[in-house]
Order: sequence, then structure tokens, then C-alpha cells
Amino acid sequence: MVLFLLCIKAELDGIQSLSLLKSSNLCFSIRNPLSDYETREKIVFNPSETLEQDEADREPPHHFSVKWEGSKKASTLIVLDEDAVKSAMKKVKKKGGKKNDSEVGEPRDVTADDNGEYVPILAMECRGLEPYAFHPMGGEFKVVSEGGVVFENDVDLSEGDWAEYDEENDAAVSVNEFESKIIAC
Repeated sequence: MVLFLLCIKAELDGIQSLSLLKSSNLCFSIRNPLSDYETREKIVFNPSETLEQDEADREPPHHFSVKWEGSKKASTLIVLDEDAVKSAMKKVKKKGGKKNDSEVGEPRDVTADDNGEYVPILAMECRGLEPYAFHPMGGEFKVVSEGGVVFENDVDLSEGDWAEYDEENDAAVSVNEFESKIIAC
């Protein structure tokens, strides 16, 4: 089991917070960590739904699985909830996990104080697969303006930028220079 964190950074203007919606589809590219050529581009799963399993399955409930060529066992991806993240982070710290990324921490919302800094927003436990790219499709983020207005139906960061107008507070709001990366802990 390897813990991976999806980290994002962006310039927020007029925005209090940017967060990932727990019930929206997410799109990642994954690879087989034991092979240089086996990849799956742009797989989509919903972190609020686990896959159906047979009663004989010994694997814990998971959000995505793939069986690589020549493998007897399926590789799985599990999106961790808050309690599971705390437990997994403790295990990583005990084992002396990778410390080269200063932003390793528990997933949280991105705030205006984080402008230009990578912030972990999602934790995934992976067995036999490695996510290496996140692809925003639109609709997976929620924005809260500095005035408290929530935007969640039309937030599309697939082009790297998003802008809207907060009519209640007569202010423009925007997310610019959106970037993401995935780090292993």
C-alpha cells in the first residue's frame, strides 16, 4: 500500500476557499509501478461510490481497480476519508516516509493564504498502481467567495482558469494558474 496525495496550487482572487467536491467524478492517469509501458490514461471514478465486490473478495472496498497484463491480482485505488487519512499519515510518519516535499500534510481546502503554494486536497491508498496525472473535467470543485457565496455547479478548471461574478457582494472572483501534482508519501 502506498499513500498518494493530490496537491493543487492556484492564484485565488476574491475567493475564501477552493475545495474538491466529494461526490463528483475525478479523472486520473495511472501506471503500473512494475512496468515502464503499462498505463491507463484518463480513468474516471467517483470517490463517493465503491465498486461492487463478490463476497469472496478479500480486498477492502475500493473506488477503482485494474488488472495489469500478466497479473493474478487486481490493483486497487481507495480514496481515503478523514479518519483513514489520519491513520495512514501516522503510518507514513512512523516508517519515515518521503520528506522531500514540504507540503506533505493532511488534505484540506485551498485558501487565499495558500496563493501559489501546493496544498494536498485528496489522499489515495493505492495497491499495484500509481496515479501520475490529474485531469480536471469541470464540476469537481467548489469555490466560496470572500463574501460567502458558494459556486459549485459551473466551476471548470480544465483550462487552468475560472472566473465568475459574485452579484451579492458586487465582486469579481477567479482562480488562475491552476496546477496539480501527485506525490507519494
